[in-house]
Amino acid sequence: MLTRIAKRVVAGRVAKQVPIFKVVAIAQVALLARRHVKRLGPGEARRLAELVRRGRSLSEPERAELRALTAKLEPRAFLGAAADHVSPVPLPRRLTGARKP
Repeated sequence: MLTRIAKRVVAGRVAKQVPIFKVVAIAQVALLARRHVKRLGPGEARRLAELVRRGRSLSEPERAELRALTAKLEPRAFLGAAADHVSPVPLPRRLTGARKP
């Protein structure tokens, strides 16, 4: 009984409620997102975070800068790769953004 209580305390409620395959999928998508964010330099990453925090109060030049920084992240490739990671079947290259070898 003591072991059972210890497991609940250590693992927490979230771990018991979320099946392990979902946790693994979330971790894979997080690592994939990290790879895409690393395409930005340190200054660009800080600037992107600053622009995102300001939200709707951006001037037109700042909006253009936000679009340019977001384009560097390759959102289509990220979404395709994320969908491919969690999909039980392989997705077509046109959806995953994969390049031909």
